[in-house]
Amino acid sequence: MDIDSLAGQAGGWLSSAAGDGDIVISSRARLARNMEGFPFLSRATDDDRKRVVDAVVSAVEQAGFSDMAYVDLAEASSLDRLFLVERHLISKELAGGSGLRGVAFGRDEALSILVNEEDHLRMQALRPGLALEQTYDEVNRLDDSIEKHLAYAFSPRYGYLTACPTNVGTGLRVSLMVHLPALGYMKQIEKVFQAISKIGLAVRGLYGEGTQALGDFYQISNQVTLGRTETDLIDDLARAIPKIVEYEQRTRETWIDEDRNLLEDRVMRALGMLIHARRISSEEMMDHLSAVRMGVNLGVVDRCGLDTLNELFFLTQPAHLQKTEGKKLGPTERDVARAAFIRRRLNGTAP
Repeated sequence: MDIDSLAGQAGGWLSSAAGDGDIVISSRARLARNMEGFPFLSRATDDDRKRVVDAVVSAVEQAGFSDMAYVDLAEASSLDRLFLVERHLISKELAGGSGLRGVAFGRDEALSILVNEEDHLRMQALRPGLALEQTYDEVNRLDDSIEKHLAYAFSPRYGYLTACPTNVGTGLRVSLMVHLPALGYMKQIEKVFQAISKIGLAVRGLYGEGTQALGDFYQISNQVTLGRTETDLIDDLARAIPKIVEYEQRTRETWIDEDRNLLEDRVMRALGMLIHARRISSEEMMDHLSAVRMGVNLGVVDRCGLDTLNELFFLTQPAHLQKTEGKKLGPTERDVARAAFIRRRLNGTAP
């Protein structure tokens, strides 16, 4: 698969067709696994890493996933690695790691397998909207297919053995990407963080652990797996998210009721910047797109739809821009190219 061929389109998991697509952007289920008889990666030799890669690639082929392409990240350029991070196909840790490592993923990007990150394998499924059970079912089927050709490190007492103790057990991490602009603007977001931390959930930035929450996007996930079943972990998140969605919706309604002019001014100023700016940074763009996205959801803006805005959030990130332009760009050049791309797309002149 040619990575460059993905540059002009967003992943299918960004579709706004899902019922909760205005606030719940996507669902992800990830399984951490290690191979029996191999040391954890913190103690693995180069030969160990190679044998893991060979075994995983062979298992993928034997399992019949013919549409999955494997990308050798040790040989990939820094731009390609950043591009895959921006598409949520690999983590920043895998992109910035060392030694033999890679990722296998399908053309629709719904399934991917990270090889030699923190664990030997990290399999994930991504779907638009609130679809936790569907994403788990899909990654579980992938796991079952791979396990027929690989022996996993498993303890009858503890479950699947992982490099990080918090993942021991099921090895399952379920997460939702959510957009919470009103809670952020009205200084209520910390209340949400405090509440969900008390029920064993964690909040991370747009690209996962250790990253910032750009554009009011957050990832909410379980923190530990030991002693919990897969059903427990999914149910915990499934029970919490409707309350967060309701809180965001109620905060938007309160904002409208108390000062509609302020809300509309916030949205329309952001739209004006996006339509007319000649230079715009990633951070500024994310802030403005977040406000306009909320405006679309509230009927304040009818110039564009959610799918267009969802695409802009990702297609204007640094690596995507450089792929689209077909050349490396410095920071200022990226800001100029980003502004031009957004203007064309919002004015209906971009493909």
